[in-house]
Amino acid sequence: MRTHKKILAMLLVVVLCLAAGTTMAESSETPVTINFWHHYSAQSAENETLMNVLIPQFESENPGIKVNAVSHEWAELHDKVLVSTSSGSLPDVIRCDIAWLPEFQKMGILVALDEAMPDFAAVSGALLESAMSTAKIGEHTYALALNTNSKIVFYNTTMLEEAGVAVPATMDEWVAAVTALAGTNANGQQTWGWNEPALSGWNLCPFIWSFGGSLTNEEQTVASGYVNSEATVQAVDTFAQLVKDGALTGFNSGDIPMTDGFGTGRYAMMLEGPWKTAELSGAYPDVAYGNAPIPAGAGGSISVLGGEDIAMTTLANQDAAWKFMQFMTSSFAQVEMAKCGQIPINNDALASDTAKNAAYAPFLEAIKTAKARPTVAAWSEMDTELSNAMTAVVSGEKTAQEAMDALAVTFDALLSQ
Repeated sequence: MRTHKKILAMLLVVVLCLAAGTTMAESSETPVTINFWHHYSAQSAENETLMNVLIPQFESENPGIKVNAVSHEWAELHDKVLVSTSSGSLPDVIRCDIAWLPEFQKMGILVALDEAMPDFAAVSGALLESAMSTAKIGEHTYALALNTNSKIVFYNTTMLEEAGVAVPATMDEWVAAVTALAGTNANGQQTWGWNEPALSGWNLCPFIWSFGGSLTNEEQTVASGYVNSEATVQAVDTFAQLVKDGALTGFNSGDIPMTDGFGTGRYAMMLEGPWKTAELSGAYPDVAYGNAPIPAGAGGSISVLGGEDIAMTTLANQDAAWKFMQFMTSSFAQVEMAKCGQIPINNDALASDTAKNAAYAPFLEAIKTAKARPTVAAWSEMDTELSNAMTAVVSGEKTAQEAMDALAVTFDALLSQ
């Protein structure tokens, strides 16, 4: 009897140990969930690709990791990161506009990848060098490039031909062309030579730089003498005069949306990125248009460098976050996003048939001379102040010189903080 009891006791111990082992195994296999905040528009092809192609593929390759991707509007995402910093509720990974990175780094919420990740050099070495430069702040790199872009001129071929206007190659020719293309079309509708949807640095910097102006010195420490220089003031004044002459519009509430205005022959020209090609193909497939570099002025033909980086926050599960960041910058993910109009930053993806067939060449050419907006922590505030100053000029409240002189003082104060 005792023997039976001993056997039963031993069996019970074995069963309990097996059960405990099973529980521990199940616990160890519980997936890690990382939160990814981004600003791919909820209804966009990019977001559809992210949710239906990329994340499922990543999760199948990494069965221990789940990705919770949350879409925000562009400005909303920036503000949400600021609020979440104080509440300690940051995500693991963020898709950042390249202009936000210095601000977030100064707040101390980003991981220096070159210090934290042993294979950083190998991973970043597979990416476009010019795009990766946007992620370096000081001595360290705080993100991986995710996509890059610049803007070039889109011109409505029919409108230019009917008006007898050549594609402008210089800023003087641009002013003449924008003026000549404004008026009334055969249907009695008003037309404008140029559409510009906002008055921020993203919109104005190409003109300021191409005219030979600047916002700050090269060290990005001083604005006085630069944002109010003769060349910058000339760019601002020229832009504002075209607005006052009724030749340039798009930034006012109630203006015709850019794609609709261009596709229906109301706007003759605009400065836009590769996403506009995809938009026009979908919404106005029959519109005839061409592309050209931004016209050259005293400063050359200088467009604006855009794009997004993917960064890891200091609250991240670093192993899981790094795997996801590597996946998002892999050739596979980059080719899939290239199908949606995103310019790849992965060198292998750039050499793929998908990228070659996407008509990226003019944009990549523009990137060679394009400049980034000031990479300073105060840029968001500076950008708002620039927009306010431009509004004052185009409305006639201030002259270009008055507005830029005042802006120089404001910029200097922000840069010294």
